[in-house]
Amino acid sequence: MGFFASLINSMPSAVAQGLIWGIMAIGVYLTYRILDVADLTVDGSLGTGGAVCVVMVLNGAPVGLALLAATAAGMLAGLVTGLFHTACGIPAILAGILTQLALYSINLRIMGFGTGGGKANLPISVDKYSLLVSARYVRNVALNNPILILTIFCAVLIAVLYWFFGTELGCSLRATGANQNMARAQGINTNVTKVLGLMISNGLVALAGGLLAQYQGFSDINMGRGAIVIGLAAVIIGVSLFRFYGATGLAQSLRRCRPLRFLGSPRDTTAVIVGSFLYKACIQIAMSLGLPTNMLKLVTAVLFLLVLVVSGRKGEEIIHA
Repeated sequence: MGFFASLINSMPSAVAQGLIWGIMAIGVYLTYRILDVADLTVDGSLGTGGAVCVVMVLNGAPVGLALLAATAAGMLAGLVTGLFHTACGIPAILAGILTQLALYSINLRIMGFGTGGGKANLPISVDKYSLLVSARYVRNVALNNPILILTIFCAVLIAVLYWFFGTELGCSLRATGANQNMARAQGINTNVTKVLGLMISNGLVALAGGLLAQYQGFSDINMGRGAIVIGLAAVIIGVSLFRFYGATGLAQSLRRCRPLRFLGSPRDTTAVIVGSFLYKACIQIAMSLGLPTNMLKLVTAVLFLLVLVVSGRKGEEIIHA
């Protein structure tokens, strides 16, 4: 009974965090699946978003403006990585590592804004500031429950991304990831689309960082460490699961239902958020079993390994089903 009581008690927090990390995972999905680039900038840009959001709120800025500034800061980080890759000819993975290293010092300076030095941790209290989401209200049956707010947030984000990737610019970005040579033959400037994709990706990651900092009540210099692992795990879990579902008879039946046909259009972005929630739920189950917190990184690595092994063995059957 102790295990199930602990698990049920922790599930609301796991759902809320899964939604926040789902936004970050969508950013990873844009580079990993659409642009076919493993961008390691996200480990730094998540912290950048959290730092910018917290500093602006502490200095009296509205939370909405703080989130926009956090997103813009993440986009600037993506711009730097994109220019390293396209203008300087540095491989994408190395360009992301260079930007990530630079962001560590930059994030320290951001969180030390006005103090003359860097800070590794910057707290913010929901009692003093009007935050959009907070862990304190995660079990409240009220409009300020972060699960409700984040669900609406994710739904709007999925709709906006679905619209964007249906535009000419969005199609150019997708074409660049699918076949760069063909995209160039069609007159697409692939360097521009690569930079744009990295900017959008890191903007979403930084947005997630701003929401996460509000939810947990502080911004920390190490809050983005391992973000790329969580993002990739969420992408692989969600996309593999939805492809398996798409091969089932139930899915085929639902596709024949005209009012439900539109549900398959933004499938992958929805799958990523579901994958993020499942990943966080698995971690929460492991912690509810009584594993010490210092084993969390090991649990994360083992879970990600299992996901890679399973998706590697079953991926082809799922894709061609």
